[in-house]
Amino acid sequence: MTDLYSNQRSMRNMRKIAMQRGVVAILDVGSSKIACLVLRFDGNAQLGDDGEIGSLAGQSGFRVIGAATTRSRGVTFGEINAIQETERAIRTVLQAAQKMAGIRVDHVIACLAGAEPRSYGLDARIDVEGQAVSEADVARVLSRCDVPDYGEGREVLHAQPVNFALDHRSGLSDPRGQLGSELAVDLHMLTVDAAAVQHLAHCIKRCDLELAGIASSAYVAGISALVEDEQELGAACIDLGGGSTGVSIFIKKHMIFADSVRMGGDHVTSDISMGLQVPMANAERIKTFYGGVQATGMDDREMIEIGGETGDYEHDRRTASRAELIGIMRPRVEEILEEVRARLDAAGFDHLPSQQIVLTGGGSQIPGLDGLASKILGQQVRLGRPLRVHGLPQAATGPSFASAVGLALFAAHPQDEWWDFDISHDRYPKRSLRRAVKWFRDNW
Repeated sequence: MTDLYSNQRSMRNMRKIAMQRGVVAILDVGSSKIACLVLRFDGNAQLGDDGEIGSLAGQSGFRVIGAATTRSRGVTFGEINAIQETERAIRTVLQAAQKMAGIRVDHVIACLAGAEPRSYGLDARIDVEGQAVSEADVARVLSRCDVPDYGEGREVLHAQPVNFALDHRSGLSDPRGQLGSELAVDLHMLTVDAAAVQHLAHCIKRCDLELAGIASSAYVAGISALVEDEQELGAACIDLGGGSTGVSIFIKKHMIFADSVRMGGDHVTSDISMGLQVPMANAERIKTFYGGVQATGMDDREMIEIGGETGDYEHDRRTASRAELIGIMRPRVEEILEEVRARLDAAGFDHLPSQQIVLTGGGSQIPGLDGLASKILGQQVRLGRPLRVHGLPQAATGPSFASAVGLALFAAHPQDEWWDFDISHDRYPKRSLRRAVKWFRDNW
């Protein structure tokens, strides 16, 4: 736990140095692509101490001055499994983004999908004896949270106070300076597989870069794709990536749950490749141009040239109907959505006052997906794309950039995390119960 504090604290300090220098790189390391944005912070964008998530469009305090993507290498299920290949891909994308920006970047903030995220809801309360709540009181109540034994080989990625209550007033975002006698806190803690984080950090270090922060892709996708009302009243963001699908739930502008499904768009492509007996590159092209999940009578008659370069004339001249293609794609997409539904049910999503679902990520562009998702998930579903950032290059405005743009917003306005407060290291409890994420049902 001490390591974790020092790591997270040192990354926070790195971030301050990067902000003072005025330039930072954003790195979204995914299974199908690695995206890099170079941000320049203008003078009035201090450190985003207001803690507001998703500031109003145009007031994000930074400009995107460089952007690049490259095909991902060495990443499966959102986790790095071949460090040298991923390092080469990161160097490639960073050089291209730096060239466009015309500036060298030393600090990077990264996000990762996969890594088997697990959510915990913790709470604690202390007496403040009718005094004004101080910074030390907030640190004290946070240190009282009974941290569960989350197991070997896991690391805390986020630990955010999502609700404070002072006496009978709940729903406070910042109790400092207010008078009361009992202060309570609800904390959302997200743990991930430590090896996945270490591999990413190691990769970035090998590229001669300083790591100024790490975030969960599911979390940052929600920051950029959900509108203010959705973040406030309750919504889930489903980020359909290549190798994994991120799930995050927000309410009162805070993430209260995150998980991931170890399947994504690449699995659909792989099914097409096997079903039509074509290479993966051809399957990806067929999926992009002709894919879908809702068949109509017309699709039996619409024939697709499968193509190929085997040299076998008959094999390379084959065609398939669009209905056949949909027949291959739909079962896998349904399987992913069923898994997402199981995660939402486990989180108690149906207890929230509002249950909007927003689909984002590259996989969300399959035609007809929103209709199928609303059938399976049983809620209002809309397609999302990154919001709140002006001046993005046209290529970076699509749903596949939700995580990268969200990470830029996270860099500019990070929410308070446990390690931002002065909590003594010896406060890590040895014995504790695992508590499900149930407190938001009671409080809201």
